[in-house]
Amino acid sequence: MTSPLAGQAIGLGAVPDPVFSGAMVGPGTAIDPDRGPSEAVSPVDGIIVSLHPHAYVVVDGEGHGVLTHLGIDTVQLNGEGFELLVNKGDTVERGQAVIRWDPSAVEAAGKSPICPVVALEATPDSLSEVRESGEIKAGESLFGWQ
Repeated sequence: MTSPLAGQAIGLGAVPDPVFSGAMVGPGTAIDPDRGPSEAVSPVDGIIVSLHPHAYVVVDGEGHGVLTHLGIDTVQLNGEGFELLVNKGDTVERGQAVIRWDPSAVEAAGKSPICPVVALEATPDSLSEVRESGEIKAGESLFGWQ
């Protein structure tokens, strides 16, 4: 599983939302994204099963679903500043652009740009080598799924 964004890996515990920081959605990590316009990309080869301006889920060939959530409380922006580049049901390749957005604009709107990246329907011990610190580029390994 590779990073959908460039920035700093910070771990789920640092997410300013108890649902994510408490891993209630699932285990994973989070990224404080580089500021400025960018594209969030698919972390795996798979199918887009859920797509909103602020979040998407890609399910790989083994049935593993990965949620990428662009910012916290960004649903309240009603899609403003987010551009969908694919459609629900599309087959995507790892690294393919899914949504164009600007973390700086999210911050300017008073929301956190922190991006949880979560393994859905997984247990914490099913993930390995979870990146929780350091600079990360889109496409670099974020965590493994055993």
